[in-house]
Amino acid sequence: MFFKFLRLEIKSFFRGSSLGINLAMKIFRFIGILYFMLCLAGGAFFAFFFVKGELHQDPLKVVSRFLIAGWAIDLIAKYIWQEMPTQNIKPFLTLNIRKKTLVNYLLSKTFLSVFSWLNSIFFITFCGIALFNGYSVTGVLGWFVGVSLLFYLNNFINILFNDKETIAVVIGCILLAVAGLAYYQIVPVLEYSEQLFYNFYQRPYFAVISLMLFLGVWKICFQHIRKVFYLDQGLEAKKEVGKTENIAFLNKYGAIGTFINNDIKMLKRNKVTKGILWGSFMFLFYGMLMFTSPIYKTSTMTIFMGLFVTGGFQFLFGQRVPAFDSSYYPLMMTLNVPYKEYLKAKWWLMNIVTAASMVLALCYAYFGWEMYLTFFAAGIYNIGVNSQFTLWSGAFNKSQIDLNSKEKRFGQKNSFNMKALLLLIPKMILPMAVFGLVQHFSGIAAGVISVAVMGVIGFLFREKIFDIIVRHYKVEKYSTLEAFKNKD
Repeated sequence: MFFKFLRLEIKSFFRGSSLGINLAMKIFRFIGILYFMLCLAGGAFFAFFFVKGELHQDPLKVVSRFLIAGWAIDLIAKYIWQEMPTQNIKPFLTLNIRKKTLVNYLLSKTFLSVFSWLNSIFFITFCGIALFNGYSVTGVLGWFVGVSLLFYLNNFINILFNDKETIAVVIGCILLAVAGLAYYQIVPVLEYSEQLFYNFYQRPYFAVISLMLFLGVWKICFQHIRKVFYLDQGLEAKKEVGKTENIAFLNKYGAIGTFINNDIKMLKRNKVTKGILWGSFMFLFYGMLMFTSPIYKTSTMTIFMGLFVTGGFQFLFGQRVPAFDSSYYPLMMTLNVPYKEYLKAKWWLMNIVTAASMVLALCYAYFGWEMYLTFFAAGIYNIGVNSQFTLWSGAFNKSQIDLNSKEKRFGQKNSFNMKALLLLIPKMILPMAVFGLVQHFSGIAAGVISVAVMGVIGFLFREKIFDIIVRHYKVEKYSTLEAFKNKD
């Protein structure tokens, strides 16, 4: 039955009207997966031979010491990015198929996700190297099984707590507290990790504990899903009492104020858009990479980081215009909606948040006013230029975003479009190139001023640029409507 369900999903993929886009995305995703597979396999070689040859320590012990950190990172990554097991279940519930079979299929499907098995590339490679270097076969096998099952447990933990944000926040705080205790050497967390995971090698029968824990959590997950596996309960759309909200002072700005009002309500009410807000907040800390990697300490990369620190909301929210409105976009197009005011509302909202980010980025002045002024110039460029190019790229965005879906907040797919990709050049490469060139010949102050001047020029000519953007939205209008109506 598992393979029958899998064949149905494959047929659905090839019969969908968006086959070309999906296939292109699959190819790029496959290339990315190959890259990470090679990195993990190479990391296993490096971890073994560097520790053994340079540090003169037992590689298995050293890797075991840091596995607790790897486990926590794996759990966080799965919570943020891994989508829940999905399948067009409703038609099968009316057929003579046992719910037990359907639920077990959904749970098994989680292991096909790249987030589930990618870390196994490191463990398989590392264990293979260990065996070739004289380590005990039973010990290595016990270590591999015990460690792998503990990492696979994260799939089930993700399912159990995916829709319980309060519990997720509590777990996140606990992980941060443990990380702090380890960092300040208050509690020897890494030593405990080494003892725990190295026991799987010294006592291979300990892997049975991981197996029992794995099967037990599988059973809990099975009961958790089985309990709500009905058309009129777990699989139906949740209905809540509607609440009327209104930000009164925005009404005096006419259609633009109304659109901004609606977008603010959307950002407050939906999990997907709340994820955008959290992601935008996290972008404020992107500049901290400068202090962890020598690559980011060059002046050209400073402007690159400034674009991200001040433009996180713009990139995350703006590139999904008008996808956030895909559910009612066809209806909106039948009304007398002024395109220019609709886009200007998005533009003003993005720039208000960008301006707020520029103020919050003032904390980087602690590391030098030169850095903050560079970030400030990048913020002006985001307001004057990138905000408009981001909206322009939205004209070619044909992906749907269902704000009521149970997909991961960062997991909903975006369509690949070469035109939107080309618009990344003025958004990212142009300011870096201008900054680097001017800074090379006239100093860093001139480079900062040149980026800021480009932003001011873009802001002054915004009306002309908006006319061009509106024209492209009108050209792409009917293909966008067709894409948003198509649920495949």
